[in-house]
Amino acid sequence: MNPEIPKFLFDILESISTIESYLESVKDLHTYKNDKKTIDAIERRLAIIGEALNKANKHDESLQISNKNKIIGLRHILVHDYDLVDDDTIWAICKKYLPILRIEIKQILES
Repeated sequence: MNPEIPKFLFDILESISTIESYLESVKDLHTYKNDKKTIDAIERRLAIIGEALNKANKHDESLQISNKNKIIGLRHILVHDYDLVDDDTIWAICKKYLPILRIEIKQILES
């Protein structure tokens, strides 16, 4: 593994943990949609995840990460196409897909 890749993967793990901490007090989608500060913070962390994965992928395109291209694409949407961002989708990503991403990143780091 390229020696730079673990740094990017640790950045992803840190952002996942940070997002989870932001959502500890947000129990449902309705509450999330009404918390603009949390929305902004989570979207920033998701952009970091996408950028870190993009950089890691440039060093090794064979990284086994589900939805890798979608994660990288989400970063583009968050940064460049803000008007396409949907709170329901971001909520679903945080609740459904970030736990999977955490497992995959940990497996890569352990191998």
